[in-house]
Amino acid sequence: MKKRIWGIFLGILCTAALTGCGGPQEEGTEDKKEKVELTVWGAEEDTELMNMLIKSFQAEYGNDADFQIAFEVQSESSCKDALIGGLEEGADVFTFADDQLKALAAAGALDPIENAEEIKNNNLPGAVDAASVGDELYAYPLTSDNGYFLYYNKQYFSEEDIRTLDKILEIAERNNKLFLMDWSSAWYVYAFFGNTGLEAGLNDDGITNFCTWNQAEGDIRGVDVAQAMLQIAGSGSFMSRTDTEFVNGVRDGSVAAGVSGVWNAVAIEEVWGENMGAAKLPTYTCAGRQVQMASFSGCKLIGVNAYSEYPEWAARFAEWVTSEENQKLRFEMRGQGPSNTVVASSEEIQQSPAIAALIEQSEFAQLQRIGGKFWDPVAAFAASMAAGNPSGESLQDQMDRMVEGVTAR
Repeated sequence: MKKRIWGIFLGILCTAALTGCGGPQEEGTEDKKEKVELTVWGAEEDTELMNMLIKSFQAEYGNDADFQIAFEVQSESSCKDALIGGLEEGADVFTFADDQLKALAAAGALDPIENAEEIKNNNLPGAVDAASVGDELYAYPLTSDNGYFLYYNKQYFSEEDIRTLDKILEIAERNNKLFLMDWSSAWYVYAFFGNTGLEAGLNDDGITNFCTWNQAEGDIRGVDVAQAMLQIAGSGSFMSRTDTEFVNGVRDGSVAAGVSGVWNAVAIEEVWGENMGAAKLPTYTCAGRQVQMASFSGCKLIGVNAYSEYPEWAARFAEWVTSEENQKLRFEMRGQGPSNTVVASSEEIQQSPAIAALIEQSEFAQLQRIGGKFWDPVAAFAASMAAGNPSGESLQDQMDRMVEGVTAR
């Protein structure tokens, strides 16, 4: 009896050895990880951060798939045009400005977000609105800071001084310093029109614009704004320069104040240190009165290409980039304001001069909803004003031509 039981026991051991421990296996039965190739588009300034996020994502999910993720520089402002030009060849995940959302959704480049309620609950209402078409969420909110305000060096200006542009220009000129603002960009030029009663915006078709900036009657006429811009351009301390040139001027000591956004906060603070000041935009003199300068506002969003070969992994990467932890990292590295509610309410954010200035300016900001025909005519008009109207052409004629271009169909 004992021998019989022992024999059965040996049989079980042998069977186990063959099937579970050392038995032969057919070739090719081992589990293989899925190979996932993703292309990510983002701003050049995001290169270091995005590559860090790619590495951390691969470390987090490396056991689930074999990832090949490549980051490519693509301007956020022209992402829509690049993507719609070839959806199937475009990036799987991309960063873009919120004003391009409706066109991307209409072109079929974006599908509604599956876990929309979770994303909505984790982000600020304004950012959720910017990422939505109607009630449908089409993108992942990334920042809630796409606006501009005043930077100034406290070594030269007090809080009282920065209330009016006239005083800023006067003090800058007295100290042989410059005030910079980019008039080659219609985005910034809106600052002079937004609180005048003159209007510009998107028609119901979602493509064409309406614009009354050339209005010849009323308390403030179009030519009044043009003359105010000419007066500013005539100051020896004013120059129209790009964001990059603004930062370069801060670094070489030639610039004492200027208009920009939170994306330059880190670079400016590195130079000015505790002397870095930030505040809402000043007022400017127009038609004999002080007019508060306005601003466009908006958000940066992350989109997932509806034609991605790996939509689930692309969506997971988009969530990774826009997560609470990585929005905090984005603020620390780039100074960009988060859309995530937890990060936005953190002490670090509340103590940021740039974010505080953006919040202060938000009272005078308008969500950017403008069609593509807006940009070039406004930039051409502003270039003429920045140069002092060298052609001598009638201001009304120039404004009429600008509005004709903005409202073209």
